[in-house]
Parts: sequence; C-alpha cells; structure tokens
Amino acid sequence: MKKIVVGIDLGTTHSLVAYRREDGHVEVIPDRDGRVLLPSVVALSKDGVRVGWSARERINDPETTVIYAAKRLMGRSFEETENDRSHVSYPVVDWNGSPAIPDPSRNRALTPPEVGALILKELRTRAEEALGQSVSDAVVTVPAYFNDGQRQATKDAGTLAGLNVLRIINEPTAAALAYGLGSGKDGLFAVFDLGGGTFDFSLLDIRKGIFEVRATNGDTHLGGEDFDRAITEEWFRISPKLASLAKRPEVRDLLRKEAERAKIALSSKTKVEVALPAAGFRSTLTRDRLNELVAPFVERTLACVRNALSDSGSTTGDVDGVILVGGSTRFPRFKEAVGTFFGKPLFDTVDPDLVVAEGAAVQADILSGRRKDLLLLDVTPLSLGIETIGGVTSTLIPRNTTVPAQAKELFTTYVDGQTNVDIHVLQGEREMAKDNRSLARFTLAGIPPLPAGTPRIEVTFQIDANGILEVTAREQTTGKTSNVVIHPSYGLGKEDVRDLLKEAFAHVQEDFATRLLADARTEAQTVLNATLRALGRVKEDILPETDRTAILHQVDLMKAAMEGTDGRKVRDETQALDKLTQPLAERLMNQSISNALAGMALPKEDDTNA
Repeated sequence: MKKIVVGIDLGTTHSLVAYRREDGHVEVIPDRDGRVLLPSVVALSKDGVRVGWSARERINDPETTVIYAAKRLMGRSFEETENDRSHVSYPVVDWNGSPAIPDPSRNRALTPPEVGALILKELRTRAEEALGQSVSDAVVTVPAYFNDGQRQATKDAGTLAGLNVLRIINEPTAAALAYGLGSGKDGLFAVFDLGGGTFDFSLLDIRKGIFEVRATNGDTHLGGEDFDRAITEEWFRISPKLASLAKRPEVRDLLRKEAERAKIALSSKTKVEVALPAAGFRSTLTRDRLNELVAPFVERTLACVRNALSDSGSTTGDVDGVILVGGSTRFPRFKEAVGTFFGKPLFDTVDPDLVVAEGAAVQADILSGRRKDLLLLDVTPLSLGIETIGGVTSTLIPRNTTVPAQAKELFTTYVDGQTNVDIHVLQGEREMAKDNRSLARFTLAGIPPLPAGTPRIEVTFQIDANGILEVTAREQTTGKTSNVVIHPSYGLGKEDVRDLLKEAFAHVQEDFATRLLADARTEAQTVLNATLRALGRVKEDILPETDRTAILHQVDLMKAAMEGTDGRKVRDETQALDKLTQPLAERLMNQSISNALAGMALPKEDDTNA
C-alpha cells in the first residue's frame, strides 16, 4: 500500500485533515459521524482528556477546563499573549516565560504545542481509521503572519502527535493551491479569510510557480463568533427577561447555539423564526437586520484590507482575483462587500471551510512525489552567517537563497593554544556583527592547543524546508562537534525584513569602510604576531642589526596605522612589513632545513649499493 501524506488545517476554531486520492480528487476526511470539522477544543477534567466535539459539550461544566483558541498562544511568550489571555475564560499561567494551561487533576500544565498535539493526534487517528493504514507524514498550515517561533511551535505540536511534519505552509498559499493557482495561473490574488474567531487578509503574488506573500493584515479577535454575540445582544434588547436568564450557563449555551443556527439560516434565507419557549421568547430575525448588526464587522475587515494594500504599494486594480476562505464568508453581506470593494472575480466554488485543508493536501501530494507540475519555493529573507575576528560578519547563506539549503565553510583559531571557539550566529545584511540580529551563541570545546591558524573548524548551516536553522561546528582533527538549532521566541515580520534591508542599503558605504578597517586590522595583527615571534627566534648572524632595526621601525608604523581609522593605510603598512620580512622568512626556512639535515645520519659508502 502506497504511503499517504495528509494535509492538515490546524485552525483557531476548527481543524481538518485531507488527502489526495489516486484518482486526483482531494477528499477531506470525516469522522465516524460524517463530520469533517473538528472543533479545536480540548477539555481537561478528572475523567480525563476530551478533544473536539465531546470537549466542546463540556464548555459549561464548572469542573472542567475547556481550552479553545490555543493557536493564538502558540510559540509566543507569556508577556506577548497578554491581550489574547484576556479573551479566554480558562486560566493561563506563566511557565518559564511561556503560557501554559493548568490541569489540576494531573497536577501539571499543558503548553500550547501540547494542546495542538492533542488536536493533531485526533486528526491523525481519524485519517488512519478512514484510510486503513498508518499515517505519519503531514503538511500543516499556519497563518501567513506566523513568525519563526510560532511555526516551530506548530511543528513541535506535530512531532508530539507522532507526525513527521514535512512542510509548514501559509494558509493563503494553501487556499490558492486548492483553486489550482500557480499551475499556469499567475497574478496577484487577495485571500480574504474570515473564520469563527479570526480574520486574516493576505496579498499573494504567484509568478512561475513561486508563491510570495506580499502583505498581510487582520484581526485575531474578529469572526463568526462576533456575529453570534451581536445576535444575542439584539435579543437581549428585545427581551430584558432573556438577558437575565442568560446569566445561567445552560441558557447562555442554548442562546449561542440558537444564534449560530439563525446566522447560518440567513445565509440562504431572508428571515428566520426564533422560539425559546422555556424563556417565553419568540422573535423574527431578518437578513436585512443582520446586515445592520454585522456592518461594523464588515468595515473592520475592509480597514485591514486597505492597510495591507497600502503596505504593499498595491491597489485594487492590481488584484486579479479574491479567494474566500472561512465559513463566515458564506454570509451574503461579506461577499457583496468584498466583491464591490475589489470589483474582481471571487473564488468561492470550493467550500470555504475546507479550502485550506484541501490546499494542504495538494501540497502533501506534491511532496509525496506524485505531482510534478507544481513546486513551492520559499527563500531566506535575510542573510545568515557568523561573527569572525574583528567583529565582522562572515555570510554563509545569502538572502533570497531557496530553502532547504546547506552551506559549509572552514575557519581557524586566532590565538596560539586556543582550545575553545565561540560561535555567534547572525542574521542580517550589515558588515559588522554588532549591526546584525543575534540568533544564537554556542561554544566548540576540546580543540587541540595548536599554533594560531592551524586547527581546521568546519561550520555548517543547514536550513530545512520549514526555515528552521541548524548550525554545526566541527574540528576536523579530533572530530569534536557542537551545534545549535535556532528556535527563536519571536521572528521577523515582512515589515521588519524590509526595514533591515533599507538600513543595510543606507549604510552600505559606511559598512564597507568599517569592514575594510576590521579586516585590515585582523590581517595586520596576524602579520605582527608572526613577525615578533620570528624576531625572538633569530640571532644576529642570521639577521643583521640594521635589518632588525628596519623591521622594528616598520612594525611601529603599522601599529600607528592600526590605531587609526584608515583601512587602506593599515593594509599598505602591513604589505610593507610583509615585504620587508620576506628575507627573514627565507633565512628561517634555510636554517630549519639545515638543522633537519644535520640531524640525519648520512649513509655509509659500503651501503650505497645496497
């Protein structure tokens, strides 16, 4: 049986798993009850852990901790999640600087990646039961704005669920793949993603199979749940008695479900009757009235759209089409608003709840090797390298390098007898290490205590398909190795990258001069050290005093230049000293050869014919 790679949409409100069948059709896998959506909810109680629909049913149980929207906490520090923590009803604690949710029944806390892993494990089990085989490889989607830390946390969640996450891809990219874009259909496409609890807008530029997110914007607390609240508040306005009854958890849950039912019904009907006999409430909600209630939310989404267009320097005229994602885009008012705003075709033939999962399945099919007509390429946004002598940056992987990628380079020691080397990993375009972003530091120990310049230290940069960087340093003589995997707690947004590039371009001449001076000083110090060692070893019969005086005079000139800021001057004085000491080097070499020959026993005459 052929191994299947699945595509997973790990959503804030719902999650899904899909795969591409042998006949080329993409199928979203349902559970035993035929439901394709899995609520991204985990319930913790003394009875154990529940995931999905059964967890959502416990939302009003006072003895159960029901965790939802954990995706918003993924890969972020406790401090960074302050706003998101204020929007959830369950407790979130500071666990070594990261958010975690206490589980009193087991006297421990769950981190967001662990919560994500429980959801992913449920999807994996669903896929294995439906397909009748083990499922281990997957493609998982994330919002385009997710940074390095959030992407790594998502990958960690997959690992904890027993999945080998082959690729993390952006949700707008997945949506475009579901519509077959990129396979001969190039252009600038808007992805309007309005789910249950979040709104994301992306501008996706597709050129010759390369998918680039040009700009993103959105609101992490805007979605269908807001529409449900607006409906219930409308009912409270009509019936104060209902508002009083809603203080009871079971009534509040009933109202939420009824509001959701009315909202869904009004996507295809012009009015809906609402009856809650137990509360003595009956009313009619029309689509026109709901349009009025959601008008503020429509404007909030369009404000995000305008910001994204402005950030990218684009206009609605540049956009070739709009892809609708998320169940809330089914509501006619949003389709009308988006269609009017852009005046371009709407891609809405694929179920907006399923489109991201289906696109992930397409990418999974590409990675499985079955599909050859598409290739997704990601690139490094900024150069990666290490700090070397003089505080300069030595670049190993230039920016815009296609990933996955690998680069190796040999380095050596600077001081005699040096047994440790500190590796400082950097990101950025500036010549000097202090001006670039520090990613990590680690030490390679156990280097043989040899003269400076003798050890050979191979530094390897390895970036996987998800942009995760591993740096390894290896001393070639002993095989001593040390490494670090870069898991930053936060990453760089597109605006950050743009600002860093602007800064690098603005300082290019200044940086070149600074780099020239640093390299010249390093070279000068190396020549100076070698010269002083040589002078200490030779006697007057090899080096006349007049020559020694001339060399020492040039040493003083070079030291004076090294204290200045003219890199070319330092280099000129270094070359002058190097030229002046060449005869000394030749004499030392001749002396070494003579000493070696003198220590050898010449063959006896009788042995010459042996």
